[in-house]
Amino acid sequence: MALAAALLGWMFDGFEMGLFPVISQPALTDLLQVKADPQTGQLSTHDKALVAQWNGLAVAGFLIGAATGGVIFGWLGDRLGRVRAMALSIVTYALCSGLGAFTSHPWQIVLIRFLAALGMGGEWSLGVALVMEVWSGKSRGFLAGLIGAAANLGYATVAVLSMGLERIQVALAHVLTDGGMTSEWVHRLTDHSAWRLLMVAGTIPALLTFFIFLCVPESHRWQEERRKGSTAGWMTKDLLGVLIGLGGGIGLIALWNPMWSEGLPWWQLLIGTLVAVAIVTLGYLYPMLGYLRRSAVEPGFARLTLNRMLLGAALSGVALLGTWGSIQWAPNWADALSKTAHAPEWWRYAKQWATFWSAWGAIAASLIAPIIGYWMGRRIMYALLCLLAMAASWLFYQGNVTFGTWFLVCVFLAGGATASFYGWLPLYLPELFPTRVRATGQGFSFNFGRILAAIGALQTGNLTAFFSKKVDLSQSVPSFIQNPRGLPMACTFLCLIYVLGVVLAFFAPETKGKPLPD
Repeated sequence: MALAAALLGWMFDGFEMGLFPVISQPALTDLLQVKADPQTGQLSTHDKALVAQWNGLAVAGFLIGAATGGVIFGWLGDRLGRVRAMALSIVTYALCSGLGAFTSHPWQIVLIRFLAALGMGGEWSLGVALVMEVWSGKSRGFLAGLIGAAANLGYATVAVLSMGLERIQVALAHVLTDGGMTSEWVHRLTDHSAWRLLMVAGTIPALLTFFIFLCVPESHRWQEERRKGSTAGWMTKDLLGVLIGLGGGIGLIALWNPMWSEGLPWWQLLIGTLVAVAIVTLGYLYPMLGYLRRSAVEPGFARLTLNRMLLGAALSGVALLGTWGSIQWAPNWADALSKTAHAPEWWRYAKQWATFWSAWGAIAASLIAPIIGYWMGRRIMYALLCLLAMAASWLFYQGNVTFGTWFLVCVFLAGGATASFYGWLPLYLPELFPTRVRATGQGFSFNFGRILAAIGALQTGNLTAFFSKKVDLSQSVPSFIQNPRGLPMACTFLCLIYVLGVVLAFFAPETKGKPLPD
């Protein structure tokens, strides 16, 4: 029951995360009331830049929200128990996502994505802690693979549902009209690729909470820690630090958002970034610092825990920045490349097909990577995954100049390589922390990297503009690296973060062959 609930929670979590890349273009063009050229299907340069800016802001808001939710719900999991906290996290992201269907301005989309992300960030760490503890560490490699695969199955579900809704838009409009809905709301729900209906579909996971409360057992390891009094050190007042950290995260978005920081001198940007990152780090660490200060822990435990939280955040940050700074832009790139004269009918769903095949590559890689890592060793596997992710992403962005079958093959490989970390991280992070601090420790570790990823997401637009202006495409350039302009070159540049991941792997403690710490 615990495994079933967690897998469903991760699948719906993946659905919610994969939702915005698919609906972002139609949703923002609808809310901004911009129109595409009827002949080319393209937005004007000004409108395209405006949509890109709001898209980057929504992605950044989501990432900051997920980082905050990872800490808050991790704290709840260590204090109240894994099951209750997980149910609350799922209700949060399901209901908040559904509210997105009623938005009327882009800033409301940003707010909704932030609120929904609070629950999404928390569900990951709680589900991992629950499954690994209930199963007592058995088959950790296989369980970690299921965790990563379930989340990516949600991405594939988004693509299928989106294509299905587009195909039945007219019939659906008639059904809603016959059901008594006003014509205004029928058009609002079904126009612009039915993006509002997709957000309504995001409320479905709320039903899962009944199953969790009725059928899922609490972690016996956590119950033992509560019996011993180890959970008493978690105090509500410590969450004030998280709110201060959130303020630092919002400041970071403001600093790196081109809409607000244009013309800011580089030294002010650098100083502001360092201050904001310090505020976020200390604020998000504050609940753990308070717990360690109040609890009777053995000598060296506090230093070891904090060091591992920061290391875990760095390892997760590389994976998240690589994903959100590069492969998450694949659906939008597919959509742009498919807007050509005499394009085949199936290219109409280029964005959905890119999401679908990227998700299936991610499902396969998420299953395989932790199983190999369990046998080979955690450190060497992480380094290999970094090299594979960088190579596959470069092949994808530098090996395509048009949408088609080869594009989908490449996005399958790149989606798999970059998502393989989300099978490896559920294997490794629980092995770094004992039961009494596991949910908070891995919640911080996995989600803090989203702060760095938010910067990458905001700067993709700037890098796209930079490379579009600075790179001169020559006829003598080999076909493999053709079209280095704009978005593909920006994403290629951001994938250099994986080099840092190779270096970090040498500082990670090897946990191969060791039991899950109590």
